[in-house]
Amino acid sequence: MDTARDKLTELLSSLDSTRGNDISRATSPGGGPQESDTVDEQGRKLSRSRPRTYPYFRYLPYKVEDEAERQRSLDEIVNYLYMAVEAGDFAPGAQHWTRELRAWLGLKFDPTKQQRIKLVRLYYELALAPGIDVATAERFASMFMLLTKRKHYLRPIKDITLDWKPLWRELKVFVLPSESGLIQATNVKRNYRTLTKLCAFAQLYFDPREIPLMLEEFLPYFNTSFVEGAFVVSGLFNLLLPTSPPSVGEESLLPQHYLPTLFHLWSLVNRSKVFDTTFLDLFSRLARDSLPAAHISCSEYGIFTRDQSALIFTAILRLLEIPVGQATSPYSATVDICAGLGVMLERDAKKHPIGHQIARWIVMSLTPACLDKPDSILSNLEGLIQAVETFFHPSNSGAWTKTLSQLVYYLADFFVMRWNREKSGEMEVPDSRRLNDALKRRFVLCLRDVIFMGIYSKSGTAMNFSLSTLQSLAYLEPDLILPGALQRIYPSMQGLVEVHRTTSSLRSLQILSRIMVRTKGFRCHVTSLLGLSLPGIDANDLDKTLYTLSYMQSVCYNIPFHDLTKGKENISGSMLAAEWVTSEVGRMEQEGANVELDYINGLSDEDEELILRSSTASFAEFLSSFLGRVFTLLENLPDASRVRSGSPEENVVNTLPATFTPLLASLSPELYDLALNKIADFVGNHVIHQARDAMAFICNSLCKICPEKALKRLVPMLIATIRTEIDENGAASTRNTGTDVLPRDRGLVWSVSMLSMCVVHVGDAVLAHKQELFDIAVYMQQKCKGIPTVHISNYIHHLLLNLTGTYVVDFSLYESDVLARGLGPEDWGKVSNPGELNIKWHVPQLAEIDFAVEIFRSQGKAAMLSLVSLIKETSPIKRDGSDKAWSDELSRNLVLIRLLLAGVAVLFDLETVSKHTDSGLNAPNGDIDMVQANGHTEENVKETEEEDLEDALSINEEDQTRPTFHYPDGYTLDKGSPLYTEVHALREEIGSLLHEVHQFLVEKQQDDVACFNPLYTAYKSWFIDVGIEKSAHVLDRVTRLFTADIHPYKISGLRKEYPRSLLLRRANVYHLQRLRFNACPRPSSNMDKMLLHDLAQSSVSSYAEVRRNAQSAIESASKVIIGARPLLIPPLLQAFEYGLQENDFARIKGAMYTLLFGSLAKTIGRDWRFAPSVIRSYLTACTVDKPSIQKLCSGATFQIMEFGRSSERMVILDRDIVHALESTGEDVTSYIEKKRGQVKKKRAAGELKKAKLADELVNIARKSHWKKASRTAAIVVTLGFRFDSLVSNNMIDLLTKGSIDSHPGLRAMYSGALVALFSLLETRAVCQHNYENYLLDKQLILDKIEVTTRRDDPNWTSQHLASFAKADTAYYIDHEYPGWLVWGKTMPGYKSDSRAEQEYDGEETRVIKNIGDTLDRQWFTTFFNYLKQEPRDPAADRFRVSNAMMLGYAFDLMHDGHTAVTLKEIKEEIATTFGDGTDKHQHRATAEILGGLLGSVHDKKIEIRTIIWDYSMSIILKVFSDGLTPENSGYWTTFLRLLLQGKDPRRSWPLVEWLADFKLDMSSNAAFKESSKIMLLQQCIADAGWHFQLEKPILADFLQHLDHPYKGVREAMGHTLAAIYRTRYHESYKNVETLVVSQKAASSIGTAPYEPTEEFSDTIHEIFEQLEKWRHERTPGQQTPSSYTSGSKTILLWLDSMLSSYECTQLLKFFPNVFMEQLLHMMDIKEDQELQGLAYHVFRHIPNIPHRLGEDAELIASLIRIGTTSSLWHQRLRVLINMQVIYFRRLFLISSDQQQKLFDCVASMLNDSQLEVRIGAMTTLSGMIRCSRVALRDSVVKDLSKKFTNMLLKNPLPKKPRNNLSATSTGTSTPTPEHTKLVLTRHAAVLGLGALVQAFPYTSPPPAWIPGVLTTLANKANSDQGMVGKSVKSILADFKKTRQDTWHMDLKAFSPEQVEDLEGVLVKSYFA
Repeated sequence: MDTARDKLTELLSSLDSTRGNDISRATSPGGGPQESDTVDEQGRKLSRSRPRTYPYFRYLPYKVEDEAERQRSLDEIVNYLYMAVEAGDFAPGAQHWTRELRAWLGLKFDPTKQQRIKLVRLYYELALAPGIDVATAERFASMFMLLTKRKHYLRPIKDITLDWKPLWRELKVFVLPSESGLIQATNVKRNYRTLTKLCAFAQLYFDPREIPLMLEEFLPYFNTSFVEGAFVVSGLFNLLLPTSPPSVGEESLLPQHYLPTLFHLWSLVNRSKVFDTTFLDLFSRLARDSLPAAHISCSEYGIFTRDQSALIFTAILRLLEIPVGQATSPYSATVDICAGLGVMLERDAKKHPIGHQIARWIVMSLTPACLDKPDSILSNLEGLIQAVETFFHPSNSGAWTKTLSQLVYYLADFFVMRWNREKSGEMEVPDSRRLNDALKRRFVLCLRDVIFMGIYSKSGTAMNFSLSTLQSLAYLEPDLILPGALQRIYPSMQGLVEVHRTTSSLRSLQILSRIMVRTKGFRCHVTSLLGLSLPGIDANDLDKTLYTLSYMQSVCYNIPFHDLTKGKENISGSMLAAEWVTSEVGRMEQEGANVELDYINGLSDEDEELILRSSTASFAEFLSSFLGRVFTLLENLPDASRVRSGSPEENVVNTLPATFTPLLASLSPELYDLALNKIADFVGNHVIHQARDAMAFICNSLCKICPEKALKRLVPMLIATIRTEIDENGAASTRNTGTDVLPRDRGLVWSVSMLSMCVVHVGDAVLAHKQELFDIAVYMQQKCKGIPTVHISNYIHHLLLNLTGTYVVDFSLYESDVLARGLGPEDWGKVSNPGELNIKWHVPQLAEIDFAVEIFRSQGKAAMLSLVSLIKETSPIKRDGSDKAWSDELSRNLVLIRLLLAGVAVLFDLETVSKHTDSGLNAPNGDIDMVQANGHTEENVKETEEEDLEDALSINEEDQTRPTFHYPDGYTLDKGSPLYTEVHALREEIGSLLHEVHQFLVEKQQDDVACFNPLYTAYKSWFIDVGIEKSAHVLDRVTRLFTADIHPYKISGLRKEYPRSLLLRRANVYHLQRLRFNACPRPSSNMDKMLLHDLAQSSVSSYAEVRRNAQSAIESASKVIIGARPLLIPPLLQAFEYGLQENDFARIKGAMYTLLFGSLAKTIGRDWRFAPSVIRSYLTACTVDKPSIQKLCSGATFQIMEFGRSSERMVILDRDIVHALESTGEDVTSYIEKKRGQVKKKRAAGELKKAKLADELVNIARKSHWKKASRTAAIVVTLGFRFDSLVSNNMIDLLTKGSIDSHPGLRAMYSGALVALFSLLETRAVCQHNYENYLLDKQLILDKIEVTTRRDDPNWTSQHLASFAKADTAYYIDHEYPGWLVWGKTMPGYKSDSRAEQEYDGEETRVIKNIGDTLDRQWFTTFFNYLKQEPRDPAADRFRVSNAMMLGYAFDLMHDGHTAVTLKEIKEEIATTFGDGTDKHQHRATAEILGGLLGSVHDKKIEIRTIIWDYSMSIILKVFSDGLTPENSGYWTTFLRLLLQGKDPRRSWPLVEWLADFKLDMSSNAAFKESSKIMLLQQCIADAGWHFQLEKPILADFLQHLDHPYKGVREAMGHTLAAIYRTRYHESYKNVETLVVSQKAASSIGTAPYEPTEEFSDTIHEIFEQLEKWRHERTPGQQTPSSYTSGSKTILLWLDSMLSSYECTQLLKFFPNVFMEQLLHMMDIKEDQELQGLAYHVFRHIPNIPHRLGEDAELIASLIRIGTTSSLWHQRLRVLINMQVIYFRRLFLISSDQQQKLFDCVASMLNDSQLEVRIGAMTTLSGMIRCSRVALRDSVVKDLSKKFTNMLLKNPLPKKPRNNLSATSTGTSTPTPEHTKLVLTRHAAVLGLGALVQAFPYTSPPPAWIPGVLTTLANKANSDQGMVGKSVKSILADFKKTRQDTWHMDLKAFSPEQVEDLEGVLVKSYFA
């Protein structure tokens, strides 16, 4: 490694890494495009711009390959990959080499930068290549993501840029499907989730210079006329817009150039959560990526402006969805529900929580400029946290809890990451923007209080987030966090508070321990806290036990348990530390939560060291108590109910070893001896059956740390006990039934378990006890029976693992030289450098291998002998079935054999294992594999002429792609040595014996199910345990445990800051990864083939248990044997067919499971030698009369349908990208040509077979039972539809006749397939019959034209819109988007009078003719009759668009004269179908038929169109005028949608014109008739959007009759008015540039949209004036409806519809002076509850409508005006509701002046004469104070407390005169006005003070002024009569109630006098 060249490489890579774009993907910015790079030439050879933290290769105990060897392998992989892609062999070829590449990268090998760039480009290209199979593309996409997973691999823009257009092309198919106009029926779309994920990775590499192009491309689609367009465009911006900084000098690419436009787009869709999330995500990435770019200006608002930042903070407040008062949600569900296809572009909220985006935006915008500016990002963050801090309190939990805890977690995490990366130079941030200490301190202080609340949360998730946040904050500022943490932790550890606080404290200690150990002063608390946590180990509370153990584990990883007082005279024991801790705890109690412990300055280093040393004197005592408590815990553990149940007992058992290993490793030798003696005594004197595993793990930890000592003490003792148990107690002398260990055997099992865990992974120390260990194994095998034998075999397995394995045997926290010099205080919490470790490994020596082989031999031979004797007729044990002894003995030996094989797995050599093979024998297809020197097979394809299909298909895929790479993994045996030969020979013998046992069992003991299980697990082991013990999933287990242990040490921005023992384990995991890599699939030997046949035979056994075990073994084996699957399929298929003949259900089930529900299914789907038979058998199985088989059949349907999909016939790739991989060496063109030929041949043969089968199945489908027919039909459709040949005539016949089948299910299926066929036909015709055009979506649509827009003409838009008001036009504009936001140069249009005929080629004409021949009058009659049948499922009773589409295509053929039926006949049939129109089903059928008929002529000549429209209108008008009923109106509404949606309204002009001519008939009393017509009109307007230009007369008519008497009509009118005004708005900028420039010129947040026109404003004013007039005309108290109540309801419905929609801001201007008072008046109409409810609902919308900065002044003024001057108390009370909401929603936008006015107003309303208003004002005031910023809060509290206290003191109650009652007086008197006023004033003062107290419900300890206020209340007003006294009592009671948890602390805030004053009121006396 240390060669000069490697040094140079490292040096260069370290140079390169300081350049800093090497950053993990998730969060940190990618640096800007740098200027020229000096080390570029060298750098190209480099693999990484940042060297690895951990030198994996250097730490392995064997010599590894050199870099050149790795590169050679990579070159070979890339070369083969290139050849596969060139030859068009994507699956399995390219897929296989992709897997190889993934494995190569998984070994921590690095490609050079150049290689990575080429691969990234290739995989990006492959993932998006048109025509590639979807599943294959997913694999390539995932590889692309792996290659770009970390940013430091490739620097964006500088190393590589990617093209965004391929991604856009693919996304377009999903989100703008109407563009192509045709549905891609057969070409399966990709998974859109994969595409959005791809965007996340690729976006980084899109060139910022492409931004103008993207704006040009996406913005024209933006429109809110059909709001889906807006959602799609915002989603596209978020996914594709490059956020990397542009180069210096490119002004037009700087963010602030286009940000105003984005803000403007954001404001176009209000009240949408999706929009808020999308834009925050985009802005947060922009903030991240722009941070390092010095040329992008940056202020206290980051790269944003003040207005932008305020808007974003306001959106953040909305997104947190904090409930305020009685407010409704700031979002409206009706907006987001319209996102439509835009939903596909949203990021998954679970993976990208909103807290993540918010935090990223805030932290990446922080700079030192924030420190001293009032509105900066930092002060706004403080404002945000302060506004919501009470929502963090455990007592105040709800839907917001998780979001808030997530938010602070991400805030802290991002900050830590940025802090660490800036420090390490990994993130290149200009100096002026770097985080500094002052910023860090303020940030921590900002989050500190809420986190101390969050860690006690009731929600587990929130608690986890809060604890992680606490860790991050403590990491940043230990001195700010630890004192408060300790002050809370000590009381709860001393048991002074609730249990849940104790567990929370233990968890806090666990995550803080590492930081405490490293921080001066605080580390002196560690030992006392350890002592205090001991009671947490408690068998009655296992959860607490878990947390205690985790805490101890985390301490043990960080400090040595060495007594540091030794040899120090000046310290005597732990006295000093104990006294110091006691005094500190006292100080914390005294000073309360805000305690400051400044150890840096307040404690000298010498004193601190003395205290620390003194604290270590108590370790011995701690260890004894700890072990004592653990033993008590183990004695009291409940019985584990079952394994792997996730129960608390099981968790404790798993956590114990995790705690003991670091604990024992950190002990000093003296303490280790103490622990060893205690544990050994316990093991020797106890048998606790349920604690067996836990104790065995503890013994294992003990032996691992110091094997010599421990084994010497334990082995002799355990062996003696075992012999005693067997000889004297008769343990394991008989077999037993059941699974429980007999009490007699428990002592033996206990000792064996201990022994087996003592000898595993402890290294060569076992050789000292070699003979005893060997003898006891033999002795136990001879003597024992029953369940203990499994434990004995396990002991042998463990011993073998220990002897043969290579593993780390070093668990120490320190290097040996450090231990040698002796440890001191400076070694506490010491960080190990991952690059400077010396690792002790166990590498098997010859003596150990000898010993292992001896055990393998003796135990293996013995087991084999006993098996051979058991399966002979002369078996020593009878097989008569009287008892289970024979089975037991057989099973015992099989288990032993399996464990022996697994134990020596690492000694088996892959090559030798697969060598025992004979050429060509039993091969699946007689091909002899020629293996060349390099391990590659030359396919032996017959070159003869008469090759048949079978041959073409049998080019066996699995055999072709042999892995050729093997890297050193420390294999210990020499090839050819006697031991080597013996081990492999033994394995072969075992294999053939297993085969014999299998045969014997199948013949003689078929029902002995218990024997089959161990047999097949032994098979499994035989197959997979070669090179590494795969059956035990070693690597997965070790990795999982490792991941769990390092989790607490992961700190964002730092790499591998783990304790030393965890760093050592990483090397061990890496060694296992190499072993696993080398244990790759191998060629099959003859033995393999024989055993595979055995498994195939048993996987169709009659016994379910046997089948399951065999199937599981098959799955495992086929993963490791190359070519296993084609071997297994024929026998299974045979069994399947046989089972179907004989009706053998078990066999059928076994075969189906194995063939269709496992990995064989994929092989069958690709191998058309087998697929046809499988499909035929499957279809036969569909008719088997057994429910379980039917269930299997329905589960397998999709799998079978997949078989028939057409294989890739063309993939379009960019050749340059592929050729970039071509190696310069040998010429591979001939290989590629040959390969390409094979792939083509194979495909052609497959397609032929598919076509043949399809034909056969069509005939089956015709005459089968419907159940079978429906499955057959489903398969036929995937099999028989092809682009080239379309479908066969036979199939056309099936589909057309099937569409009128009598079975409804089949009918639906066939007509669906027929629609798909028509669609394919159309698509093929418009792609000019060319497959390439089809893939590239190139379509020639006959009537489509590009209309040139006259966008420079200022009147163009109005002329364009005016043209929609008349029928005549040269072209139709079907899309809504052109010109709504911006005009393009052209827009897509369609000629209005179509004269061109679609050209069809021969195939298409054949299909059309065939279909047309079947569609005669009889067909239509039958079809129509079925249409009007009543559907069986009521849910299906709706207009079925599929039927209309089907008929549309059929009528299309009729118009073109291809059918026997004529229009006249169809008209007659329609008349029959409609009948008298009384039945709703007649209406549904007619609507569907007319839908099809009108749809079929939209591209026909004008003459045909006129005929059809005239005819249809006659029926439609009849229905629309008189025939609509509540039952049938739904059908006709859908019919209307079908005609109008996404179409030019002029296409349906007769209908649109008729609907638009609607006039309200005030004389009619048919309310439904009127309202249904209006609903149809509304549907028409909504579908036509801004193209609807006939609104004027409708508006005039509606506005004149707002007071319509009928509710239904009013509702319809309200919604229609809203729909009309909603669609009037459009922006129509002449081009994108004008839009961007004008937005930038307007302001940093663009222009305000939806400004009401003058006309609209006049209308609103007129309506409300009319309303006011009606109000005065209405008699107060009138019970009957009046014009006022009716008109009000119509208007409210209209307003509600507009306010809950995105254009709500259009009404802002009218809130203050027009709406507010009117709404309040409506709420006062008690006689009409509907009106009251509606008005209240609309009134609550008002504060949720977003105002821009400074637009809220009038609204606030009007709220204040009504609140202070209205004569009706209801109105005064109601405006309070909105005041609080507006104040909160606009925290970041409201001016200080307005804030003050609101406070003054609410404070003055405390004096209101009405009690309800006063109470409301109190709640509002406390809420407003609570969510204000600290500075404002303090000043308001100061002013108001002074004001109210004075009010109370200056208005005392007059003293009551004594004994002044005159004889006549009764003692009651009417209060005088003065007295009432006095009481009012006092009540106002009390409520005011109460509001101040309630504004701080959870602050602990309470603010300093609260005790005074409470005392004032108690002394001055508590004794008042009536409401005043009552209010005081309730205020005081509430104060105590919200502080139950912290009362013991909060009481300290009061002085003794104050406590006395409050005694009677607050603290209930015992005698009260």
